[in-house]
Amino acid sequence: MACDDSKCIFPAPMPFTVVLKPLSEADKCNEKATEAAVEAPTEAEDAPVEGIKKPVRWQASIEGKGNNGYVLSMTAIMEAGWHIYAQVLPRNDGPVATSFSFDSIPGLAFSGKVKEGKPKKEYDPNYMMDLFYFEGEATFVQEVTFSGTPSVINGAVKFMACNAEGCLPPKTVRFVFDPAGLTASVVTGEQTQAQAVTSDTSGHKFQYFKPGIDKDNPFVADCSISLSAQEKGGTLWEIFILGFIGGLLALLTPCVFPMVPLTVTFFTKGSNNRKRGVRNAVIFGIFVLLIYLLFSLPFHLIESIHENIFNEISTNVSLNIFFFVTFVVFAISFFGYFEITLPSSIANRADKQSNTGGIIGAFFMALTLAIVSFSCTGPILGSLLASSLSTDGGAMQLSAGMAGFGLALGIPFAIFAMFPSWMQALPKSGGWLNSVKVVLAFLEVAAALKFFSNADLVTRWGLLKYEVFMGLWILVSAGIVLYLLGFIRFPHDSKLKKRSVPRMAFAVLFTVVTVYLCSGFRYNENTGTYHSLPLLSGLAPPVGYSWIYPKECPHNLNCEHDYEKALARARAENKPLFIDFTGYACVNCRKVEEHIWIDPAVLSILDEEVIVVSLHVDDRVALPDSLKETVTSARRQGTRDIVTWGDRWSVFQIETFVSNSQPYYCLVTPDETLLTRPIGYSPDLTAEKYEQWLRCGLDGFRQYSEK
Repeated sequence: MACDDSKCIFPAPMPFTVVLKPLSEADKCNEKATEAAVEAPTEAEDAPVEGIKKPVRWQASIEGKGNNGYVLSMTAIMEAGWHIYAQVLPRNDGPVATSFSFDSIPGLAFSGKVKEGKPKKEYDPNYMMDLFYFEGEATFVQEVTFSGTPSVINGAVKFMACNAEGCLPPKTVRFVFDPAGLTASVVTGEQTQAQAVTSDTSGHKFQYFKPGIDKDNPFVADCSISLSAQEKGGTLWEIFILGFIGGLLALLTPCVFPMVPLTVTFFTKGSNNRKRGVRNAVIFGIFVLLIYLLFSLPFHLIESIHENIFNEISTNVSLNIFFFVTFVVFAISFFGYFEITLPSSIANRADKQSNTGGIIGAFFMALTLAIVSFSCTGPILGSLLASSLSTDGGAMQLSAGMAGFGLALGIPFAIFAMFPSWMQALPKSGGWLNSVKVVLAFLEVAAALKFFSNADLVTRWGLLKYEVFMGLWILVSAGIVLYLLGFIRFPHDSKLKKRSVPRMAFAVLFTVVTVYLCSGFRYNENTGTYHSLPLLSGLAPPVGYSWIYPKECPHNLNCEHDYEKALARARAENKPLFIDFTGYACVNCRKVEEHIWIDPAVLSILDEEVIVVSLHVDDRVALPDSLKETVTSARRQGTRDIVTWGDRWSVFQIETFVSNSQPYYCLVTPDETLLTRPIGYSPDLTAEKYEQWLRCGLDGFRQYSEK
């Protein structure tokens, strides 16, 4: 750990290599010295080694309490002057808090979190925070209950030992608890993960928590891959912009556009003076923004209940089919065959309250606008909701989108109240407003197909494979062109007498889109299937999901889809295992595969130097009955039914890698030692950086193999 007068840099291990040479003849003359040098101490864990500090010893015990209940105790005994930290610290930018984890075992339930005694409290000027720690001896207790036959429990503790001079790097110690014999032990020695987990005799079908894989302490500590923060920050801005664009589109619909001059005139001419009218119009615009933000509040409450809920919702077959049907209904409404409206009683009550005046009146006027314009804004808001549920960001993305939507709707009222003369430049209401709705209807049909495609992919129905999906999108795009040119009419369309310049411009734009979509049927000799279209990454099905040129893996790689089979291949071929946590409905996964994996240097590594296993966390194909199970996690404090392949890989990722976002890439050795820090998608991830990360992991594998 490096420190200056004000702060410390977080502890980081630095790997090094020691080359041992044979003893010289002179050394061999001293037989006693030689025997002493090669004789190992019998106490593997606690034997002192010169230059290596081990100030903390751990002891473990298990006690039965009846009804298949047990108390697991883990005690840390610290040398004088040394301490370890409590499980909860004020911030994450200081020392490492003590944390416990246990293997997922069918029928095992945890009674709350790990309990600890009362820690000491002291302000640390280096970290500039109050730190909670234990000295001397500290016991941590976890109560568990088995619903069936008790079996061996594997656990681990990660902790940091410090004294007045500094801290040692974080360390992980493993425990084994045997309820049958009421015995417990500490795993001794620097074992590999494969050795450490052999004491698990529970016999369950898959080990979701791999104690030897610690993503914060890989074999190669730093591969110098400079990436920005995970994609969520960038995605929030992206979906805010999409929401803002959606708000502008809603502004150009027949339900909203005529309201702008009417509402602004009400404020500017209905007030005693212009300044007050402008103020009320600005307040009105702010309330429009707040009302749409409030719509996202329930989703934050839902997300707080279940951390992985949005990931599960986005790949839920029933929900994707529901979105498909909903979008088709929205499209039919926008085509003009009927209107979707909220009950008139709601609008009437809000309208009455708007006569109150002042700030309260402005709020209810904004609420009235949101209600009466729902027939036009509803489909756009539905699109925003669906796209938010289909991404990793969840409720925060929905709030960002709603903020953009509300801002786009609220700004015009404030601006035109400040500058009423600008309203003269607005185009007059007319048939063009209905044309906007009809074009949006076509786009709703395209979005509906995307959601049906999600359901088709995760279930592998094969109903909407690449050729069918692309053909339908081509028909939608061509339909927009024909409509804009006047060859197609809908119920509320007036006869097209003249094709305006904007209308022709959009016709040309969608003609280009149609041609671009058609180019997706070009054959790619390198991959043996179609050329993927970069702009459709994550929107269209993967090109390998095809009737004519089917491929099981991206770019025709020889990949696996089962972790244990891939691990067996890695051991047989002595290659590192490349774990690809992905999803059939994952947009960013397709971006990496179609923009980065296609790079010749990256593709060569994936094809020749590693064993690729793609684990689809949204795979809804059912497991064989013999593999179905219910597991309990100490990490998530709950149970999970493992009934599909996607369930298995999702829980595996959460339990071992503490991550539930995709894509997520990891490199491990055949004996399941993590080679380097896993990476996910980032806006600035390039093929060069990806290759650098892979090369770094391969170099680490060669060093590991030579140990």
